[in-house]
Amino acid sequence: MFETIAWATDGSELADKALDQVRKLAEIHGSRIVAVYANELFTGPFAGALPYDEEPGVREKLAEQIDELRAEGFDAELKVPTGTQHIATLVERAADEVDADLIVVGTHGRSGFSAALMGSVARELCHNSQRPVLVVPPAGRVKEPSGETARRTPV
Repeated sequence: MFETIAWATDGSELADKALDQVRKLAEIHGSRIVAVYANELFTGPFAGALPYDEEPGVREKLAEQIDELRAEGFDAELKVPTGTQHIATLVERAADEVDADLIVVGTHGRSGFSAALMGSVARELCHNSQRPVLVVPPAGRVKEPSGETARRTPV
């Protein structure tokens, strides 16, 4: 069902949590994994400045994760779209380019005022994407099915 999964990542622990779900889905469906690390260029008075990288070493970390996925037998690659559009738009464009069947993204799980103030790539993807989006909440908020639930048969 999911031939290609686009994993939106910023190199954070939240994105790594989403990668756990990507691995599970890719294993089930034999999916290709495309890690998307969007780089938003500055605009306004800072136009023309170098792309914003949150922390040094993020691209190296992502390259290592791709190598790890390949070593595990997954077809995986890293795309780094760059532009003046919002990160969610860059992720969506990359997902279009690889014809992804699903976008997976981690989220802080903020709501209310803090979500409005901070913005949310996951929220923007959910509202604007033309493809399904799986949003993975922070650790401790994802419930794994219990043995009893997993053994139940649908009625």
